[in-house]
Amino acid sequence: DGRPKWDNKFQYILSCIGFAVGLGNVWRFPYLCQIHGGGAFLFIALLFEGIPLLHLELALGQCLRKGSIGAWNTISPYLGGVGVGSWMVSVLVSLYYNTVLTWVMWYFINSFQEPLPWSVCPLNENRTGLNEECYKSTAVNYFWYRKTLNITPDVTESGTLQWWLILCLATCWAIVYLCTIRGIETTGKAIYVTAIFPYLVLTIFLIHGLTLPGATDGLAYLFTPNLNTLKNPQVWLDAATQIFFSLSLAFGGLIAFSSYNPPKNDCEKDAVTVAIVNSVTSLYASIPVFSVLGFKATTGYWDCLDRNIISIINEFDLPEESIMRQNYTAWLTFLNSSYPEKIAGLKLKSCDLQEFLDQSVSGTGLAFIIFTQAIILMPGSQAWAILFFTMLFCLGLSSMFGNIEGVFTPLLELRIIPKSIPKELLSGIICLICFLVALCFTLGSGSYWIDVFDSYAGSLPLLVLAFFEVIGVAYVYKIERFSKDVKWMTGRKPNLYWQITWKFISPLLLLIVFVAFVTLQIQKPPSYAAWNPKYEGFPMKEEKVYPPWVLAICVLLVLLPSVFIPLVALFHLIKQTCGSKD
Repeated sequence: DGRPKWDNKFQYILSCIGFAVGLGNVWRFPYLCQIHGGGAFLFIALLFEGIPLLHLELALGQCLRKGSIGAWNTISPYLGGVGVGSWMVSVLVSLYYNTVLTWVMWYFINSFQEPLPWSVCPLNENRTGLNEECYKSTAVNYFWYRKTLNITPDVTESGTLQWWLILCLATCWAIVYLCTIRGIETTGKAIYVTAIFPYLVLTIFLIHGLTLPGATDGLAYLFTPNLNTLKNPQVWLDAATQIFFSLSLAFGGLIAFSSYNPPKNDCEKDAVTVAIVNSVTSLYASIPVFSVLGFKATTGYWDCLDRNIISIINEFDLPEESIMRQNYTAWLTFLNSSYPEKIAGLKLKSCDLQEFLDQSVSGTGLAFIIFTQAIILMPGSQAWAILFFTMLFCLGLSSMFGNIEGVFTPLLELRIIPKSIPKELLSGIICLICFLVALCFTLGSGSYWIDVFDSYAGSLPLLVLAFFEVIGVAYVYKIERFSKDVKWMTGRKPNLYWQITWKFISPLLLLIVFVAFVTLQIQKPPSYAAWNPKYEGFPMKEEKVYPPWVLAICVLLVLLPSVFIPLVALFHLIKQTCGSKD
């Protein structure tokens, strides 16, 4: 049919894995896994929500050999809005992802400087002391918020465009363009590097991380459940949605990828393989991440003890090395009982390893603050920084291939674009438009808007789209008909597990997560954490509520992909009604 094809099965599987395994596997999954003490609930979500939907999308694309919009129009014209919504989400998420890659590239460039720029505070304007903002916080925070983002203290203050971010953004989109210039014909080649290299780096970090002091404390913290957090419904909701978003479901990219397969292919085996590799990768990434975080926490704990020890030795004029870390607690107990007033006057810091371990975060905070802080403490920090940010860039780039394919394929199939326009030009136009729109993220308020995109464009709409996907197949196309299609492609009929999850469990679980998500959003007004050096609690972030016009944009980002579902259905209903009258 003249449709492009994968060079081999491995290339296709690797592309699906590269799309699914992204930044979230490194900076989101370990955090959630730690909260749940090994991620037992994450496994449940994978089994009843992730794998069934993944199989459904791969089977759909392979059977119909069309992108998201074409596939759902074929299922039923009334479901055409699902495809349009997926296309819209792919566009919005591409803007988000490539902006994060911009930040990664900026850190990668600065990793070649010695010492690392985020390891020292600069002097103030008068060169009479350290920069006040940096002195009050940390060098790592200062480099991220001031030297990278040049962040404004409020989302309503746009600030100026940052030229260094514009250059990095342009470079990132140029790289994406070169890799996607001819669709899977070029991404299929690039994926061998972008999908495999992160595993090499994770293995290097794993080996080195396990040799660091405090690594065992970090791993014990990772796999020990905090039962108090399990009372928080938000935590369970995060766990349920993590597997869903981790597999890149409802973006349209997986449907596009599988549409380039031969019709006779075991899509069931593919779905299980991709899901298992994605989950194992997440667990595999958690070990080096928490080994390094354990090292950072232990180093911070030791520094705290050392400062207290020096204060006590100076106050009581004790011999050096009379108080060590090992006997600190015994000495402190003795001196506190004998000289309570003197000890109280020293205002010693409370040193608790658990408190340092509790400082683990997810998202950009883990990558650009916590982890970079840990890298500074590691011998050969420059090399580790280069490796880490190269790995993040590859992870983000391989996910971008799937997002762009989810945008690119439907445009080719809809025939809105004249056939005279070559693929190379269409790819260039898509990347150029995305680059121009993403310039708003290089403003001083850009990181606030990235958080808005992350929280609203890439969350609730995907739940809605996935719900209608599974309902469309199970109850519109009919599960019996779909099962026959799968049997024709794979040689066997889907077993009871697939049929029950598609028909009952997956849609019910998606509906529960959707209702819980909306309920939690209504209960608490949407807010954001602002970096404001003038805030009285600085360097703590200032919690602010979004102004009404920003809330309107949040609602728009949620509704924009979802609203096409009823609009397209209504259009076809009116069209059919008018046609029947004629």
